[in-house]
Amino acid sequence: MPRTKGDHEARRRDVSAAVWQVMANRGFAGLTLRAVAAELGATTGLLTHYFPTKHALVEYALGLLEQRTVSRPRRHTGEGLAALRDALLDILPLTPEATDSNRIWVSSWDTALSDPTLSTDYARKYAQSRDRLSERVAAAQELGELPPGDPAQIAAGAQAFILGLVVQALFDPGAFPPQRQVELLDGYLAALTASR
Repeated sequence: MPRTKGDHEARRRDVSAAVWQVMANRGFAGLTLRAVAAELGATTGLLTHYFPTKHALVEYALGLLEQRTVSRPRRHTGEGLAALRDALLDILPLTPEATDSNRIWVSSWDTALSDPTLSTDYARKYAQSRDRLSERVAAAQELGELPPGDPAQIAAGAQAFILGLVVQALFDPGAFPPQRQVELLDGYLAALTASR
C-alpha cells in the first residue's frame, strides 16, 4: 500500500521528537544518526531518507531548535522595566522545557564556533536578541525606570549577565535553582535602577 502525505508528516513529527530528545539527553555533541534511530526505534537506513548526511541532521536540528525557541510562549506582565524583566526571564532555564532548550543551545555553541557559516548566523541571532532588549531598555528609560545611557550598551550587559547565569544554572542546578535565578536577575535589575 502506498504511503500517504499524512504518513510522511507523522513520521517527520516522530523524527523531530526523536532529534529533540537526543539533544535534550545527550547535548548537541551526542546528536548522531545512530542515536536518533535508537530513540525512534528505527534503523539508520530509515533516517538517511530524511538526513543523508550528518551535516543535514545538524542543520535540521538547529532549525528545530530555532523553531521551538521562536514559538514558545512568552511572558507579558507589563511595559518598560517589567517587559525587560520578562524578556530576561524567558531566557532562563526555569522549567524542565526551558532547561532542555538551554542545554541544547549551549551545547550547540561548539558546533557553531567551528563552522563559519553557523558562527555568523549565531552572531546575527544574538545581535537581534540584543536589539530587542535594547528596545525594552529604551522604553524603561522613557518611563524613568532606568537611568539615561546607551540602551544598546545596557542591553549588551543584560544579555551577557543572563547568558552567564544560564550557563551556571545548567552546570550547577543545585546551586542555581529557579528561585535563585530569579533573585539574581532581580538583584541585577535593581542595580541597574539604583543609579537613577
